[in-house]
Amino acid sequence: MSKYLLDKFLFTVDRDPELVERYRDDPAGTVAWWEEHLANRLLGCATFEASTGQAFNEQERQALSTHDYPTLFELGAHPFLTLTLFIAMFERDHDEPLGFQLEYAARLAHHSLPYPDIST
Repeated sequence: MSKYLLDKFLFTVDRDPELVERYRDDPAGTVAWWEEHLANRLLGCATFEASTGQAFNEQERQALSTHDYPTLFELGAHPFLTLTLFIAMFERDHDEPLGFQLEYAARLAHHSLPYPDIST
């Protein structure tokens, strides 16, 4: 399991409006494409440089491919990264203010301290 790779996915997708829409519309395809093309790319490099071969395990891939943010939280994905990406994707589907944030909180309400470790 790589919390770093989960967080890298959430961070890079959230910062690209086209990837946000792609992930909303085709989560499994976006996860597969990202894992193949960006997972091992070093961020911030002007030229392409690759790190060692990293890949999601099956549980991570499944949670990302189904937008299962409670499982991502349980796997140690950073909750701020998860929340901001999923707000960008799903807030528009709610009529009430903070609708998605309230849903997010409700779906994670069964957790108590200490929360899953979010260190990488």
